[in-house]
Amino acid sequence: MADRIHFSPSGRSADQSPGDTVLRAALRAGLGFPYECNSGGCGTCRFDLIEGEIRETWAEAPGLTVRDRSRNRHLACQSTAIGEIKIKVRLGDEYVPPIVPYRHLAQFVGRVPITHDLHEFRFVTAQPAGFLPGQFASLNLPGLNSPRAYSMSNLPNEQGEWHFQVRRVPGGQGTTRLFDQLAVGEAVELDGPFGLAWLRQDNARDIVCVAGGSGLAPMLSIARAAAKAGMLATRQLHFFYGARTPRDVCGESYLRELPNAANAIHYHGVVSNGELDGELWQGETGLVHEAVEKNLGDGLAGFEFYFAGPPPMTNALQELLMVKHRVPYQQIHFDRFF
Repeated sequence: MADRIHFSPSGRSADQSPGDTVLRAALRAGLGFPYECNSGGCGTCRFDLIEGEIRETWAEAPGLTVRDRSRNRHLACQSTAIGEIKIKVRLGDEYVPPIVPYRHLAQFVGRVPITHDLHEFRFVTAQPAGFLPGQFASLNLPGLNSPRAYSMSNLPNEQGEWHFQVRRVPGGQGTTRLFDQLAVGEAVELDGPFGLAWLRQDNARDIVCVAGGSGLAPMLSIARAAAKAGMLATRQLHFFYGARTPRDVCGESYLRELPNAANAIHYHGVVSNGELDGELWQGETGLVHEAVEKNLGDGLAGFEFYFAGPPPMTNALQELLMVKHRVPYQQIHFDRFF
């Protein structure tokens, strides 16, 4: 019997290919299954199992609460169907993938240092690199039990180039494999694109990009796409990068290469610890969401927001924008990572 998933109450269905989760099977079928991180942390892809049997790839995933488990709820990104199953989930048009995710064999061709612990890893596929600026992909790195999600920093292209900016995590299995073990010429499976925080071009609002850590990658992709599309001829782009120390600040040099950068792009490097090795930081200090409010004032509801970074940063920005300044949720774009 084929692994097949039936979705209630929509009446839709999807076949699950070998190696896929319930979520990826739905997205490959073009269905609007709710999700964000695609890695077990956020809980957005929860569903109720009505009939059949599933296998959980990460039973302890933090995206599920004790109550969820007691009510037979599961995470679609951490579940695979065994045979035929029926699940309850509310599909939504806003989650329909604009580009259906697909698998590629990607060859590692090199890396470029950005800071002391943030490097850009470059891969090439035989097929064009099809994605929307701001999206991410999963890399199945040899020796690891689960894929790792990384955002693209470049633009979609016919040459099949995929650039990922990754920060080394001390003791992290994924980044240890990338930084210390992956050899030029080695091939990995690349799956994507995923994510909902891609650049919107259907409005005339000025753009705000906020990044922290390796969240630089999708924000650079969005800025590059806005410049290429001519959007910066008629609007401003405010780019905030939050860092721990002065040596972690980065991204401005990439932005200065873009068309009309001098007139349209405003870069703000913000550090939470302004001193390193006796050298005092002369720029902005504090938390990056505070810098956004300080620099842009009370008119935040007039901007289109994109952000990516550590959970404390994204949580603080959500509260600032949605609660304090009542920015419409349609103008706020981010994917949660953990």
